[in-house]
Amino acid sequence: MKNKNLNFQNYLNENDLKNHKIKKVGKNVYLEKSCRVLGYKNIQIGSNVRIDSFCNLIVHNGFLKIEDNVHIGSFCHLVATGGIKLMKYSGLSQGVKVYSASDDFSGKYMTNPTVSKKFTNIKVKPVVLEKHVIIGSNSVILPGSIIHEGAAVGALTLVNKSLDKWTIYQGSPAKKIAARSKDLIEKEKIFEKQNII
Repeated sequence: MKNKNLNFQNYLNENDLKNHKIKKVGKNVYLEKSCRVLGYKNIQIGSNVRIDSFCNLIVHNGFLKIEDNVHIGSFCHLVATGGIKLMKYSGLSQGVKVYSASDDFSGKYMTNPTVSKKFTNIKVKPVVLEKHVIIGSNSVILPGSIIHEGAAVGALTLVNKSLDKWTIYQGSPAKKIAARSKDLIEKEKIFEKQNII
């Protein structure tokens, strides 16, 4: 996991995160110091995880669970009010937005956090990225989306539903464009057998 080209002095490591009272953290974890984190107590991070610069992890309610070998690129924004789970080997490219809560835009209710909840209708549902899911830059994932194992989402895609496993999606809203190869499963077996970090 360690990359000699990166200056990990700009990152918090697992010991620093423990000092912030994170709920759970594994080994070889790096969170860039420019990230904004609200709700360390609701965050669990596995091992071999890297979260790059200027990300927002908003977890004052709900939960954020990040399993092993996950990468979150710079400028990502995760609102985990309804819960967000990133499973092993999943990743977010730069600028991805993941929302597990969203206002009702129909006009039947008021919107935004300055308004009392009795006048709003906030949709709160968990988001799950299963194993080997990759999300392309500047994509948006909305509440209730379950992105099944091996799915790949191209850049600038709007995900507003659950996506099938081992399929490539693109567009707004997301549309199937091709099947995704499963060859990486064999590489995963070799990787884990050799314990490459």
